[in-house]
Amino acid sequence: MTLSHEDGILFFELMWMLQYFVNQKRGFHKDIDSREAYARLPTEKKLKARDELWKNNGLIEAYAQENPDALSPEELEIVRKWKDPVKGSFFILRHLKKGSIFIQDEKVYSVHGILDPLEEVIPSHALPQMVQAILLPFKGRIVYDGLLSGYSIHFGSGIRSTLERAYTAAKARDRIMTTFEPELAALSLVRPRKNITPQLKQVSNSLAKLKSDSPLQKAALALARASIELSLLDSEKPLAPADMESQARKIINTSNRLLRLLDIMEEE
Repeated sequence: MTLSHEDGILFFELMWMLQYFVNQKRGFHKDIDSREAYARLPTEKKLKARDELWKNNGLIEAYAQENPDALSPEELEIVRKWKDPVKGSFFILRHLKKGSIFIQDEKVYSVHGILDPLEEVIPSHALPQMVQAILLPFKGRIVYDGLLSGYSIHFGSGIRSTLERAYTAAKARDRIMTTFEPELAALSLVRPRKNITPQLKQVSNSLAKLKSDSPLQKAALALARASIELSLLDSEKPLAPADMESQARKIINTSNRLLRLLDIMEEE
């Protein structure tokens, strides 16, 4: 997922204006005398201004106060919102249609590419990948500042499993952060859940009527009833931790019963 082409162009225009301002204030490249010339610099020559910008967020307010590029109030507001970026090391777990999944300390972010999809920057077959990144708000979305630096590290199944658990937990609780702008969404863009309670009640009633003389079918039906009961409770109201634990224990017990029965049948 990327920004629209127009928004992608705007993002980089604002970023190069801001970094050029920092370059002029700090005198990193004294031979560069325009934002256009700065934008044409190779990435490695932009690093000093870029790093200085994120070390000293007062430079953003200084830019906004001077407004040397005569930005509109709306554009200045975009830049001002970059004063508190989320930065550091992140794991990129996967690329989805709605954004790439970045994880930092069990916090999960959905991040947009700017002009190019993030999958073209770091392909899916290389994931999970640890990167250094600066995450920024942009028109209600989360983007990065245009530069990702990675680590040549191979991650085993343990790290992948931990990341998958963090992602699954955040998804289940609608805590995948899609914006840093509270006026657009508080912590995440919460989607209304589909109301499938009537269908779950029908399935539950049907299962309750099913009787069998087969031990295998009895065990399988018990597991199905326990699973539907959990789904039905969750559809009616958010489950308290104690309720979740009780239902999970019931599902585990019925699963174990079914597994033991299957083991006995295999031995016979």
